[in-house]
Amino acid sequence: MIETAEVALLRAWRRERRAEGSRVALVPTMGFLHEGHLTLVDAARRRADAVVMSIFVNPLQFGPTEDLDRYPRDLARDRALAEARGVDLLFTPSVGTMYPPGADTRIVPGEAAARWEGAARPGHFAGVLTVVGKLFHLVEPDVACFGQKDIQQATVVQAMVRDLDWRLDVEIVPTVREPDGLALSSRNVYLTEEARADALGLSDALRSVQAAFRGGERSAPALERVARGRLDLYAGVQPEYIAIVEPARLTPVADAQTGTIVAIAARVGTTRLIDNVILSEG
Repeated sequence: MIETAEVALLRAWRRERRAEGSRVALVPTMGFLHEGHLTLVDAARRRADAVVMSIFVNPLQFGPTEDLDRYPRDLARDRALAEARGVDLLFTPSVGTMYPPGADTRIVPGEAAARWEGAARPGHFAGVLTVVGKLFHLVEPDVACFGQKDIQQATVVQAMVRDLDWRLDVEIVPTVREPDGLALSSRNVYLTEEARADALGLSDALRSVQAAFRGGERSAPALERVARGRLDLYAGVQPEYIAIVEPARLTPVADAQTGTIVAIAARVGTTRLIDNVILSEG
């Protein structure tokens, strides 16, 4: 595995891959890797000849009161995990490399970013799209892999690729979970033992909604009541939103159908978690 923090070396490597006709996949991350990230690498390897993983804690997507300074970091561990999983090039730029002095251009998202995470975290998706857009420009991938757990992020990125005519595919890879159902997240490290138990409320609520849908319930308000009823069983969970939305622009629906997304954000102790399910017949 090659590791570089230099744009020139990344571009030279990319020119070599283009010359040999290789397809390249990109897996953008903020590091502190877990099996969810590594599953993205597996998906990338199925779609391409070579895989680039970026590790960059992007300051533009953190609000002033969020956890930028304490976001978990362990580059040595990440390097070992990425190499063992088959990453070909690990790109680890500095903030100064990605945002040189005077760099103030931003990519502004559209309608799909206006609600839910966009409302809870103003400016977040502009920061996400700006860094992802830069990575697309630098790596020139044929495919980029994103996790379903951050479904709104993946949807907003898909919209950017479509609207700006980027010639690449965006693949959304299913969420990886612990055996008890908790969605893997780098922020899970913040959870105390008690909060870890309460955090299961999110996946429990989503499973209950999926079961109700498969049992014939289609009313979005009724499905939301199912979710809230389950979340109420977990004293440490403070829901921020339960969104029942169509998948293209994440607008609310009155009645659910196959493919409808149910997304939850909640505070569990001092930690903010998100999770979702895509409704299906079985």
